[in-house]
Amino acid sequence: MTMLATDSSADQFSIESIRGDFPILQQEVSGRPLAYLDNGASTQKPNQVIDTIADFYRQDYSNVHRGIHTLSQRATDRFEAARETVREFINATDTTEVIFTDGTTEAINLVAHSYVRAHFQSGDEVIVSMLEHHSNIVPWQLLAEQIGLVLKVIPINQRGELVYEEYQKLLSDKTRLVAISQVSNALGSITPLKQIIDDAHAYGARVLVDGAQAIAHADVDVQALNCDFYAFSSHKIFGPTGVGVLYGKQELLDAMPPYQGGGDMIKVVSFSGTQYNDLPYKFEAGTPNIAGVVGFAAALDYVTAIGFDAIVHHEKQLLDYATTCMQQIDGLQIFGTAQHKAGILSFRIDGVHASDLGTLLDHQGVAIRVGHHCAMPVMEFYGVSGTARASLALYNNKADIDALVAATTKATRMLR
Repeated sequence: MTMLATDSSADQFSIESIRGDFPILQQEVSGRPLAYLDNGASTQKPNQVIDTIADFYRQDYSNVHRGIHTLSQRATDRFEAARETVREFINATDTTEVIFTDGTTEAINLVAHSYVRAHFQSGDEVIVSMLEHHSNIVPWQLLAEQIGLVLKVIPINQRGELVYEEYQKLLSDKTRLVAISQVSNALGSITPLKQIIDDAHAYGARVLVDGAQAIAHADVDVQALNCDFYAFSSHKIFGPTGVGVLYGKQELLDAMPPYQGGGDMIKVVSFSGTQYNDLPYKFEAGTPNIAGVVGFAAALDYVTAIGFDAIVHHEKQLLDYATTCMQQIDGLQIFGTAQHKAGILSFRIDGVHASDLGTLLDHQGVAIRVGHHCAMPVMEFYGVSGTARASLALYNNKADIDALVAATTKATRMLR
């Protein structure tokens, strides 16, 4: 992943047109135009996604994989077409490597409780980083308690970058899995993912990538990365909530036992024995979020039509502008100044509590996130209880940043 792009990408990007696709951005909050800067938590949805979901419910809705009638066939066709859209979007080898989940968290837990529990034993080591979201920490802690895994942590420096030489020291013949985020949700730091994967593979370890914060901001190619697992969520990339993906190499998924039991993950059920379904259905028990998956595909098509060169170029310019402007506020400290960084600005202001700041910004129409961002180890490292976080998406513009700066300046004067 890189935050660099050619200048020509700007010619393909019309911020006015894009903003017009998102009806929620057309409203006012507290009498001011909404400046939505909480995209790290969840992104807004374009008309193309909203209309696709509504059309599916109006025209094609039925349960999938189980019916021979017309609606069931049409719903199944759209559901499986969405799987192909995901496969193409991340360049997986085959649709059998695309498992639909309810989000990144379930995808990581699927790996933890199917692959790891089935194949690891006491004393085996899992490496994570200090940058991780709780969803990529707690599952491994649970397995450390339950089966005796050893959890090791890559430290970070004051810029919010991985201390890479320390990672290399942690790797050993006992390392079985490296579980690493591509982008820090708290700081925006971009990890050197390909190098991390290559070094882990040199020791025979597998690599799980938490791509939740990267998927809307980078062109992800799982074959080029050569990662073993990649997890991400629809709602982080302009799609509906309740849908996510686990990508896994086919040979690994084949060797994993089912994660949940129920309908659709079986071929034959008998009290004398049950035969499980083939990939990817072995891991998709029960009725899925069918409309959500269809809407997810529409979101991926939307992003693909814009193109990542244009998106990255726009977000890089906006992050630079926001960083320069916010640094002019007296007493403001930015956390996360990595050389390679995505569109997240995490900060605190001397003498101002983050929660108070967030409340006053909301009263001025500016939506940000405050708190620990489900990344308490990062906050502990910096010695703070939480930060204010403005996070960017392709529909943000300089007016949003100007509103953030003006509201923060005003709130700071009021709270000091």
